[in-house]
Amino acid sequence: MSEFAPRLLAWQREHGRHDLPWQGGGDPYRIWLSEIMLQQTRVDTVIPYYQRFLARFPDLAGLAAAPVEEVMALWSGLGYYARARNLHRAAQVVMTEHGGVFPHNAATIATLPGVGRSTAAAIAAFAFDERAAILDGNVKRVLCRIFGIEGFPGDKAVEGRLWALAESLLPEHEPGRYIQAQMDLGAMLCTRARPACARCPFHGDCIARRTGRIAELPAARPKKAVPRRSARFAVLIRGREVLLERRPPAGIWGGLLALPEIPADAADPAAWVRGRTGLACIEGAPLAPLTHTFTHFTLDIQPVLLRASSPAAAAAADDGALHWQAFAALQQAALPAAVRKILDAVAGIELFCASGAGSSPR
Repeated sequence: MSEFAPRLLAWQREHGRHDLPWQGGGDPYRIWLSEIMLQQTRVDTVIPYYQRFLARFPDLAGLAAAPVEEVMALWSGLGYYARARNLHRAAQVVMTEHGGVFPHNAATIATLPGVGRSTAAAIAAFAFDERAAILDGNVKRVLCRIFGIEGFPGDKAVEGRLWALAESLLPEHEPGRYIQAQMDLGAMLCTRARPACARCPFHGDCIARRTGRIAELPAARPKKAVPRRSARFAVLIRGREVLLERRPPAGIWGGLLALPEIPADAADPAAWVRGRTGLACIEGAPLAPLTHTFTHFTLDIQPVLLRASSPAAAAAADDGALHWQAFAALQQAALPAAVRKILDAVAGIELFCASGAGSSPR
C-alpha cells in the first residue's frame, strides 16, 4: 500500500491524459462543469458538449442568469437530464449564497445541488489541490481488482470499505495529479472489458489478475427484473411545425420538450388531441415503434402521426406547456434523444414528400 500512490503517480506522468479540455488553469467553474458532465458519461462523448456549453456560458454568472430551457437545450442528447437542472440551480446558489465565488473546499462544494461526496472531492483536488479521496466508477473498479475487494461496490458495507481504502492511499503531495491518475488508470487500462493488464503498473501485484478473477471483480450489481412500460406519443404536424410539450421538472425527460403523451385509455388519438388542444386533426398511420432504455426501466414507444386539418389553426394550451416548434429549428431544441430520433425520421418523411417523390402517410 505504501508503494501504491508513488507508482501510480509515476505512471500518470508518463502515460496519463494531460491534454483534456478542462485540464490546466485550475478554473473551478470549468472543472465543476466537466465533472458533472462526466458522471456516467464517457470522455469522448462529453468533449463536444463541454466545448459547446463553454462557448455559450463561459462563466458561472452567465450560466446562473440563463433560462433553464436554454441550458437544457445545450444538454440535449447527453442524457441524465437532472444533471443539467442541478447544474443551473447550483450556479444560482453560488451567485446568491457564495457571492459568485465558487466554494474552495470539498465539504462546501458537496452542498451544491447535484454534487456528491466523490465529485466534490475531485473538484476540490483539481481546482484547489485539496487532499481528498474520490470513489467514482473507475476508482471502484481499480481498487476492487488490485486489492481483491469482494462484493458489489454499491452495497453500503462494501462501499464503506472502499472509502476507507481510498482515504488510506492518499499521498501527502500532488492530490490533484493522484486523483487524475486513478481516473486515467481505470479509463485507459483497467477497463470494464478487455483490460490492458500487461501495461498496468500493478500487473504483478493485482489480486484479481493473480487469482484469475478480473472478469469477476468488481462484483456485478445483483440482478433485478427490469420493468417494461409502454407509451404512445402524438406527432402532430401543422405545416412545417410539430407540437411539443414541456415535460414536468420531475420524472423522465424532466424539463425537456417532448411529444405529447397520449393517455393509455384514449381510444382515438385524434379525438384526444382535439379535446386537449381544441385543434381538429387527421390521424395518419402509426410510425415505426422504438425502445428506449432508462436507468430503472425500459420504455416501448409508439409514435402516432397526426396532421392538423386546418393549418392556420392554433392549439390552445390549457396549461402553457404546449409549444409549436418549426422543423427547421429542431436542432436547437431541448429534446430527449428518443424524441429527436422520432422527429428526425418524420422530418425525413416530410422532406421526401415536399420534394414530390412521394405522398405523405395519411
